[in-house]
Amino acid sequence: MKINQLLSDITPTQINIEIHGLCLIAANVQAGDVFVALQGQSTHGIEYIDQAIEKGCVAVLIDSQDIECAVPAIRIDNLSEHLQTLAATFYHNATKVKIIGITGTNGKTSVACFISQLLAMLEVKNGLIGTLSISQSKQRSKQTTPDILTLYRTLDGYFKHGINTAVLEVSSHGIDQNRTSGLNITHAVFTNFTQDHLDYHQDLNAYQSVKARLFSRSSVVSTILNRDDNYYSDFLKAAKGKENTNFGLDDFEDIRPTKQGFLVTLKNFVFELPFLGEFNLLNVLAAFNTLRALGFDDEKIIPLLHKLTPPPGRMQKINNRLVWVDYAHTPDAIENAIITLQTHYPNFNIRLVFGCGGNRDKNKRAKMGKIASKLANTLILTNDNPRNEEPRAIINDILNGIDDSYEVNITLDRQLAIETAVTTLGENECLLITGKGHETTQQFKDKTINLSDIDIVKQIK
Repeated sequence: MKINQLLSDITPTQINIEIHGLCLIAANVQAGDVFVALQGQSTHGIEYIDQAIEKGCVAVLIDSQDIECAVPAIRIDNLSEHLQTLAATFYHNATKVKIIGITGTNGKTSVACFISQLLAMLEVKNGLIGTLSISQSKQRSKQTTPDILTLYRTLDGYFKHGINTAVLEVSSHGIDQNRTSGLNITHAVFTNFTQDHLDYHQDLNAYQSVKARLFSRSSVVSTILNRDDNYYSDFLKAAKGKENTNFGLDDFEDIRPTKQGFLVTLKNFVFELPFLGEFNLLNVLAAFNTLRALGFDDEKIIPLLHKLTPPPGRMQKINNRLVWVDYAHTPDAIENAIITLQTHYPNFNIRLVFGCGGNRDKNKRAKMGKIASKLANTLILTNDNPRNEEPRAIINDILNGIDDSYEVNITLDRQLAIETAVTTLGENECLLITGKGHETTQQFKDKTINLSDIDIVKQIK
């Protein structure tokens, strides 16, 4: 496609160079791309045009000011308002892909992975887009829900490779910033709703309202909702007029915890699920009911459930140690993770290593500290991703929720904190390391370093 064809419905231009793609992030530009330089964006703006040109962009779309650069620069006022039109015009196959969208505070990644795995076992080719990766590509997603141009580009590629179904984690940021606008989300899944992202949404009502928008989309024909969640009725209202499937723990006729997971009975099938935590039982039920909503019979789905494998960093047991790494970074998630180990290892003490991320919801820090100190037997506070905040200030916010009588070890060096916790772990103790899960880097004000909780534990002899 030539750029004047791309822009025919937006702005006239005599420039007719051939283009191969559209990109919002300079670091991801490929040869032949048009770089869309939005005004005032930390990774998208005009200050990144030179980087985009070095990567091979052949033209730039700019917002609200004229510039001179080594490739044609076309000004489009209110450029961000035209992103969906640009995406749909160039990547016109993207909307032909049927999308299963999963939203909720916790559990999105696990549910998305479970649905993708079940579809694959049922020989349905599918793509997975979310926190861990964009499958069928070499990309690793830096956002739960990628930007709109990346999404359209990915889905267009899926369709061209014969993949007509995608499983997408839909974050509140993604909904609020219209990253999924125009896409064919036919099935919407609700996992749960608890406090998170109040640095962005300001209050719980605003956060919930954004989440609920997924379920009222005109493209959505079927919703799959967690009826055990306190906000179930609110999301059910948002899904008015859709085909609704709901799920809850009492769908299981029997649940028996084991040290490996749960022995369960579901619709007279008896099998073991290799996951710790009741929240994972709900995640499995979310995936199971989504496959049912897609038209698959119970007899085909249920025999596959015991084959599901957890995504990295989600209550992941490391080697043969009694050490687990989990992505829990909200008050609800950290409570569930600790209670999970108490359920499966009732006679063991729980040691916890955790911190809180910088430049994120500060109000949850004291709450997480309170929950951790009430439930865990011993506690080591450390850095998560401090980002632009002072690490000690973040720790102090956590300490505000911990009673002075509770003894806390503070080791800001995360690697040292984990190594100390593992090497001093007692015979009847479990260790839980939360916050970063699958992540392989740690972000500070002036640098980003390589760091993986999982690798640290694995390398300890």
